[in-house]
Amino acid sequence: MADDVPPHVLVIDDEPNIRDLVRAALRFHGFTVSSAGDGATGLDCAREERPDLILLDVLLPDISGFEVCRKLRGRGDDVPVIYLTARDTPTDTVTGLSLGGDDYVTKPFSVEALIARIRALLRRTRRDASGGEGSGVRGSVGLIHYADLEIDERKWKVRRDGRPIDLSPTEFRLLAYLAGNAGQVVTRAQILENVWGGEYTGQSQVLETYISYLRRKLDRYGPPLIRTQRGVGYALRAPDAR
Repeated sequence: MADDVPPHVLVIDDEPNIRDLVRAALRFHGFTVSSAGDGATGLDCAREERPDLILLDVLLPDISGFEVCRKLRGRGDDVPVIYLTARDTPTDTVTGLSLGGDDYVTKPFSVEALIARIRALLRRTRRDASGGEGSGVRGSVGLIHYADLEIDERKWKVRRDGRPIDLSPTEFRLLAYLAGNAGQVVTRAQILENVWGGEYTGQSQVLETYISYLRRKLDRYGPPLIRTQRGVGYALRAPDAR
C-alpha cells in the first residue's frame, strides 16, 4: 500500500447505525470505506475490493464473524481483521484470535480508540511487508536462524528441525520479534508495542493466548523454546541455554 493512497477499510456489520457511525469517522480521518450487512456479502466484497483492513462484527445474520474470518484465512487472504462485538468473554476472544483475527474491540467503543487501533495495525502491516525490523540472530537478508528454528520473513515461512510450521500472521510477527531478540527477556509492554502496535490498549490475556498458540505449535517438533520470566515477560532460548 503506497503512503499517498488512502487505506481502504471494509466494514461488515448488520447494524446500520454502527455502519454509518464507523463509515463517517473513517472518512473524516481520510480512509476509503465500503460496507456490507452480512457475512456472505462481506466475503464477496473482500474478494472483489481487496481492502487493506476489515472491521468485522461477530454477530451477523447469516454466518458469524468468526466463520467469515475462517473462510478468509482458508482461501489465503491475510487481510488484517479487527472484530467488533458485544461479546467480550475470554472464550470469545480466544476463539476469534485463534481463527486469524488481529484485534478485538468491544461494543460500545470509542471511535478515537478504534481509529488508533486501525492505524497501528495498518502500520504493522506495512512494516511487515517491507521486511520487518529488529536485530540479533538474522543471517542472510530476511532469514532468522536460532537453534533448530528458521524464520523466512520474506516468504512468511517457519521451519523447526526442517519441518514447516503453519502460523497465522500475528503468530508469525510474535515469533519473529522473539527470535530477533533471542536470548533476551522482552517485557510484555515491549511485545505489545512492537507486535500489536504502540496504541494497543488490549489486555495481556491476548499476548498470553498467542504465546500459548506458539508453544503448542513449536513444541511438537522439539524441546520448549519460549521461556516465561515471571512478572516480566518472555524470552526465546535454546534448550541448553541458561
